[in-house]
Amino acid sequence: MTKRGALERVLFYLFGGLAVLSSLSMVTRRNPLGSALSLVVAFLSLAALYAVLKAHLLFAIQLWVYAGAVMVLVLFVIMLLNLRESESRPQPLGFGRFAIATVAVAGVGWKALSVFAEQTGDAVTVDDSFGTVAGVGEVLFTRWVLQFEVVSILLLAVIVAVVVLVKRRA
Repeated sequence: MTKRGALERVLFYLFGGLAVLSSLSMVTRRNPLGSALSLVVAFLSLAALYAVLKAHLLFAIQLWVYAGAVMVLVLFVIMLLNLRESESRPQPLGFGRFAIATVAVAGVGWKALSVFAEQTGDAVTVDDSFGTVAGVGEVLFTRWVLQFEVVSILLLAVIVAVVVLVKRRA
């Protein structure tokens, strides 16, 4: 393996681990602002993973759409809800939460051990069009067009629901 390949592998595992840890931090926090900041770190880690994989279009989309626009919307909703301090206080860790956290950590550890235990051969080769505008567009609008349209309709329904809820509160 070349030095460049070794560096890419180290960066991949580093950013992958950071994405997993920040995602776990996001779902375990009671404070919505801390959870949103953990989500930003997860989005940026995923963008870095796309950059390591040389999927430049997906890298740009991850930065602009998710780390930028979606996080602005999430922070806007957090500020719109204006949670009081009593609602965001951490609650004591009960047995159920401890059991769920233990199972989650064990599952992630088991998967990590199985990934590291596998024989590390040559990396899987992909098309040169992987992550390019033409490659993503071809797959998105031929093979995945129905799913793409369903997600578009779902997002439209969510936007309409948010507008209705905000108008009802005002």
